Order: sequence, then C-alpha cells, then structure tokens
Amino acid sequence: MNRIHISSILILCQFLGVNTFANSISESNMIHGDITIHCGQLLNGVDDNVLQNKIISINDGLIQNIETYNKRITSHTKALNLSDYTCLPGLIDTHTHITDRAGDTADLSIYLDMGADEVRKISEDNAYKTLNAGFTTIRNVGAYVAWSGRDIRDRINRGEVIGPRIQTAGFYLTVPGGGGDLLIPGIPEKNIPNRVRQGVSRGPEQFMLNAEKAIQGGADVLKILASGAVLAFGGIPGAPEMTPEEIAVVVEVGHNAGVKVTAHAHGAQSIKEAILAGVDSIEHASLADEEAIRLAFENQVAFSMDVYNGGYINAVGKDQGWPEEFLRKNIETVDAQRAVFSEALRIGVPIIYGTDAAVYPHGDNGKQFKIMVQHGMTSMQAIKSATSVAASYIGWGEKIGAIRSGFYGDIIAVKENPLDDIRELENVDVVIKGGVLIKGPRN
Repeated sequence: MNRIHISSILILCQFLGVNTFANSISESNMIHGDITIHCGQLLNGVDDNVLQNKIISINDGLIQNIETYNKRITSHTKALNLSDYTCLPGLIDTHTHITDRAGDTADLSIYLDMGADEVRKISEDNAYKTLNAGFTTIRNVGAYVAWSGRDIRDRINRGEVIGPRIQTAGFYLTVPGGGGDLLIPGIPEKNIPNRVRQGVSRGPEQFMLNAEKAIQGGADVLKILASGAVLAFGGIPGAPEMTPEEIAVVVEVGHNAGVKVTAHAHGAQSIKEAILAGVDSIEHASLADEEAIRLAFENQVAFSMDVYNGGYINAVGKDQGWPEEFLRKNIETVDAQRAVFSEALRIGVPIIYGTDAAVYPHGDNGKQFKIMVQHGMTSMQAIKSATSVAASYIGWGEKIGAIRSGFYGDIIAVKENPLDDIRELENVDVVIKGGVLIKGPRN
C-alpha cells in the first residue's frame, strides 16, 4: 500500500466516522501522506496577517504550495474542504511528560514498580490524546522510567503507533535528593531501583558523564533540575540544587552534541546561574526577580511557563489526595509565576508554550492559552508561542511551527477564528500530521 492510498483511506474513514487509530499501526508509510486543503482563513504562525481562502498542497508529508483558492487549482484535485475553518500550524508543547498520568502525582511510589508494558500503554494513550488535541510536536522533558520517552518517539517515527513528533530528554539530570530524584518519605533509599535514578549526579565530572550517557542513549534534548521542584519531596521551590559548574558542564556537553539544554528552575539565583551557563530555556521561572528577567531578555533565553497547571492543582489536588507538601508549595508559586510571566512578556523575554502535562491530563494542553492571554499576551502572541517561536527554541524551526513550503504538513483547524476567542484552541476540530488526516472536521 503506498502513501497516496493510505492517506486517501484515512480521509475516507474519518469522513465516515470510522476509528482507524487503535494505537497499533503496522504500516510505516503512515508517517507521510498526500492531501490538499482548502482553508477559509489561515494563520501561518509567523506573521500577524490573516490570510483568506488558501489552498495548501501537501505531498509526501511536506507542504509544497500555498496558493489562493480558485477553480483552476481545484478542478483536478479533490480538496479537504475547510472553507468554514481557520487553519494554523500544528501546535508545539515544549514541556510534557508523555509517560506520566496526572493522578499518579498523588502517589509517586507507583513508579517504583511500574513495568515496561504499563508504561508503554500509558505513553500510547497520552500520545494519541495529545495529538488529537492539536499538538503535533512535543518536547518530553524527562521521565523517571527514563527511556520510555525515547521508545514511544521511535515507535511513532516508524509508524507503529499514532502520536506527535517527539523530542525527548531521557532521564533527569539532578543532584541526590533533588527535584528529579525519586526519593519518597517512608521508602528507604536502598529500595529505590537504579533505573529511576540514572541521571542522579554530584560534581561536574559526574554530570558530564551522565549528560554524555543521556545523549548516547538517544536523548535529543538535555533536562537539568537546577533548583527545587514543587512536586517533589523535601526541596524548597527556588532553592539552588545544582552548582554553576555542574550546569555549565551539561550545557557544554549538550551544545557540543548539537542539542538544546533546558533548565527546570524556580528561583532567581538558579535562573541567573543557568542563563549565564548558556542554557537555551528555563522551565517554570516562578520566583524570578527583575535581574533574572532582564538577564533572560539580554541573552534571549526563553521561558517555558506552565501558567495553567497551578490553578488545576489548586482545584483538584486536595480532592485527588495530592501530598499536602505539594499543595502548599503550589500555592506559594502559582501567583508569583503568573506575575513573572506578565513582566517577562512586557520586557520581551521569549515565552514558549509549555504545560507540564501530565501534571494535569494529557489532551487538556490547549487550556493554557486562555491563562496566557489573561496575563498579557495577545491571541497572536500566544499562537506564535506554540508555533514558530517554540519551534526555533527546540531547534526545529526549519521543519515545523509554520505553514510554509518545505515544512512538515502539520496543520490544525478550528471552526472559529482563535484571534477572536483563544479558547477555540481548547477543542481543535481538525488535525493533520505529515499530510495524514488524524482527526476530521465536524459534520
């Protein structure tokens, strides 16, 4: 079966309401498809223009042409009719945990016994939900079961399972007892398996060796835990954990290998140290001060700020039995983080879309757009943060994040223009990845 046949069958099945995606696809050619799309409105992810009545031609998974609709173009080509929709590039989430479930935060001990088959099933379900939500690319920023992210990435690339394009960090690079170390009250350290502590390091030499091991194992981004995590036992949010020398050696290893380095950092001191060491992005940045924000702007280091999930934790954490320590630390950081978001936006720090899924359920990724707009972004800025801006900061800016000739044919569509109401992106109607229709339009 060739690519044209596959994509045609998929489109027909979607129009007929047939579920063709049962999480197990053996046909490797699923990765690339051919399709022509008629978009009533188009936001290309790069500039602020709203383009009208465009035809997008995708062949072998890549965008070939973008032309203004006329009968000549479509006279010999059957186009997917989205003339009543607004088309956008596939969305990008720079902070997910594709192998995790939100509810498991209430009891981290489940990771001590979780087997490979269970992790695989969780990852497949999350990948499918995330792609259907319109996020055709994600950055999986670490996991306790470290190489589960690499494995789901590779299986998606081979066409064995349906999901987004994935960059994955492998294991967390963290200090003993730090935010990425799976230490749990009441469980002796000797009972915690080495497989969930592969990146635990102390001193520049050990961090260098583990960073190299992560890249050799298949990581295409490195994730460091520079300062105390909210959803970890014992630490203080913002308290420095890694030293500047430890951060710098990881950055050197990553950049020498051509991969980006992202730093989980809540506190002002660790944010500044990470920026000065050369990281490409900061996750959370909840307690940044004016100097840290200014330093990020001067060095054009991006903030990936999950300004939605703190509200989610407040709303459901107690009912779901999340640890009291986690709930307290969340309250201490959520409002502060949103204030930092607004100030960073005001002075021009690049902000990239990151949700910390699965702190909340995968598939709800789009709910953060509303919070970003409420705290100062225009709708167009929010869309760019999840398209072209995000693409450039994960190093894939010449492949994804825009509707341009030569880019991957990753297109989403919504019924109303999200510039009028950004909440449209909470329920994406159409998802096309690499020219293959994943989710069809409303009847």
